[in-house]
Amino acid sequence: MEKQKIKNIEKAADRIKQAVKNKERIILYGDSDLDGISSVVLLGEAIKNLGGQVDSAFFPDRENDGYGINLAAFEILKAKVPALLITLDLGIGNIKEVDVANKLGFEVIIIDHHEPLVGTPSASIIVDPKQTTDSYPFKGLANVGVTYNLCLELLGDKISQNLKNSFLELAALGTIADMVPQVEQNQEIIEEGLRSLKNTFRPALRAFLNILGNGKVFEESLGKIISGLNAAESINFENESYVLLTSSSMQECNELVEKLLNKNHFKQTQVKDVAQEVERRISQKPDDPVIFEGDPSWKLTVAGSVASIICNKYEKPAFIFKKMDKESCGSVRNPKGTNSVDAMKTCDRFLITYGGHANASGFRIKNEHLDEFRDCLNDFFRENK
Repeated sequence: MEKQKIKNIEKAADRIKQAVKNKERIILYGDSDLDGISSVVLLGEAIKNLGGQVDSAFFPDRENDGYGINLAAFEILKAKVPALLITLDLGIGNIKEVDVANKLGFEVIIIDHHEPLVGTPSASIIVDPKQTTDSYPFKGLANVGVTYNLCLELLGDKISQNLKNSFLELAALGTIADMVPQVEQNQEIIEEGLRSLKNTFRPALRAFLNILGNGKVFEESLGKIISGLNAAESINFENESYVLLTSSSMQECNELVEKLLNKNHFKQTQVKDVAQEVERRISQKPDDPVIFEGDPSWKLTVAGSVASIICNKYEKPAFIFKKMDKESCGSVRNPKGTNSVDAMKTCDRFLITYGGHANASGFRIKNEHLDEFRDCLNDFFRENK
């Protein structure tokens, strides 16, 4: 009996193969966290192994662009039409943005693992195991796990064991980083990937291992590799960790790894300071079911880490955001058994965009609606304890 596959994964693989064969322009647009970055690296390398090439890889700057497909990117990308635009670790919530892409002349394929919102984008092909119409039994894959399955479909029996191991190493790191349940296929990816990691051929990962642990893999170094890669910034839609992970120069990799480790150290100091300030504020309103705090001085890149700390300590949903001139953008973490995406669905009249997983998500909102949004969330979580 043939193993069940994620819905549309064969269709997506066939379309990408056709694009390679016809030498069509291919653009990869990924999220700026390690799950999104590793997804873009894997798919780019699979396309290269098919004999094709990726025209460009784009990553939004979360600090300025928030989450998901960013319309500002189209100002740069529209010059590349016609092209196959493949989104990775984002896109399922971008109904309006996909409509714009279609009008510009792109053909869009969405590779995502987040929860679909109300309606789905009018993309050419959507691969997302969380679609209600997808009967794939395991819904807990990180996006890099979905992408890994797509790469296996693309390459078939042409994939060498060395290439498969190299894919698994990145898939393992992306899966751990995205904090999805470490069960079923996720567990297999992690176990096989970490087993291979100590003998990695990838210069970026070799540089991390040499700098952190004399070439060896141990639990503390693993956390530092993931934190270092997640400390990267996306500037002008280019991401530092993507540059690192695709570099073949050992010298460049050593320099970039040192830079990212220093960035991460600074980031951890910022996370600690913001978490302390959030705790000071919430001590004045202990009865609210939701922790909802933002500030113009907080960086969006620390919001997810702060939300995790606060959520774990107080066992309450934590909505932590950067307040900008007219809009705010934030990250959400909430306890198991609660669903932040469902909560935001009931409050979506106040939101510009939102989306993610049940326990980890993000949002963008006009500042004039912040108080109404907070009250709506408090009502939802009071009723759904």
